[in-house]
Amino acid sequence: MKRQVNNNTIIALATSSGVGAIAIIRISGENAITIVNQYFKSKFGNKNLTKVKSHTIHLGNIIDGKKIIDQVLVSIFKAPHSYTSENVVEINCHGSVYIQQEIIQLFLKNGVRNANAGEFTLRAFLNGKMDLSQAEAVTDLIASNSKASHQIALQQMRGGFANEIQLLRQELLNFASLIELELDFAEEDVAFADQTQFITLVIKITAVLKQLIDSFAIGNVLKNGISIVIVGEPNVGKSTLLNALLNEEKAIVSDIAGTTRDAIEDVLNINGITFRFIDTAGIRSTKDVIENIGIQKTYENITKAQLVLLLIDAVKIKNNATTTREKLQKKYPNKKIITIINKIDLLTAIEIQKLKLNIQNPILISSKEKIGIHQLKEELTKLANIGSLSNNQTIVSNSRHFEALSNALTSIKEVQKGINNNISSDLFTTDIRNALHHLGLISGEVTTEDLLGNIFANFCIGK
Repeated sequence: MKRQVNNNTIIALATSSGVGAIAIIRISGENAITIVNQYFKSKFGNKNLTKVKSHTIHLGNIIDGKKIIDQVLVSIFKAPHSYTSENVVEINCHGSVYIQQEIIQLFLKNGVRNANAGEFTLRAFLNGKMDLSQAEAVTDLIASNSKASHQIALQQMRGGFANEIQLLRQELLNFASLIELELDFAEEDVAFADQTQFITLVIKITAVLKQLIDSFAIGNVLKNGISIVIVGEPNVGKSTLLNALLNEEKAIVSDIAGTTRDAIEDVLNINGITFRFIDTAGIRSTKDVIENIGIQKTYENITKAQLVLLLIDAVKIKNNATTTREKLQKKYPNKKIITIINKIDLLTAIEIQKLKLNIQNPILISSKEKIGIHQLKEELTKLANIGSLSNNQTIVSNSRHFEALSNALTSIKEVQKGINNNISSDLFTTDIRNALHHLGLISGEVTTEDLLGNIFANFCIGK
């Protein structure tokens, strides 16, 4: 169920609030051009904005009576060829906060109201300019902070994911209609739906849904960043490694064991992917109450992280000292743990070669001397598994879409079960309708007031 488009003319600052060189004020609605025309005086004659061509820019002044507020550039976009599919005016003014507010207040006093969060994009959706998944991609694109998250949002906004869902839904809808038609002619024993084709379609939809659902594991971490926790015994160089990765003195480095009592976190972009590194308290047995709290937090961070970097002191390995790797693997059997041997600058070439032979695929570094840091970053990029991005495969990164796809797959599996048990097609029409419903939730063909409210409440004002 789609809401009716509100015909009020709305206004909002489209650029960031605060002082800047230029600010853009966006106005949308049936009367947008007419209202702006009343307060715009062209630099070149008596120009009427209601009669100019769409997608044109005009230099002039915004005036309030005899007072000139600012010299501006006014961009005109006439319905339906605009972002919202309504008449849209964008006023490019100087970036003074005073000027911005003077212009906005002028129009608020003359038949325009403040736009709600995401209302411009909501109108674009309600007017059929984009589907709901594309609308959600707009806010993801604005929030993107890495090359990977930008690519995912851009791909979705261009409609690749929407088209894939729409095609599946339409094919399923066609067969559902034929099954419903058979029920209407049940007494005549007429078959409209080809059972073989329907089985093939169910198999195809199942495969596509599984592929999309599986892609969420990649999409979610690429969108939100990959959480990496750095662990190890005290004084193995965890804080030094964090500083080397960030190329700044983020964490305190000391020879005194147990210096790090609390987790230290920072973000780093490597080859277009966001990584969130967490430096933790060293794992050891201690009677220090505060340090024990820090160690407990270390275990909590390991549980939450997507990846664990286990740092081991090269000198202690040389002396056959015990490490924490076996304990971690036993405690977290499904956690990806990468072994990193630190302080190789203290070893001879022969000792380094022995390490390579005795430990499977170790990453050898010296955090202090920044040896091997580039190799470590390259390995982390490989683990992000972004090959599907370069291959233009559809990647799901939205948790709402993931939930809807999972529910649709559950319904399709029930249909598959019915087919395998030779159940009459009329008995699994409910499951088909459920699958259609969940797919429709993604594109917005099925909506509720609450759903739209939750989605667009996360948008910024002016978009």
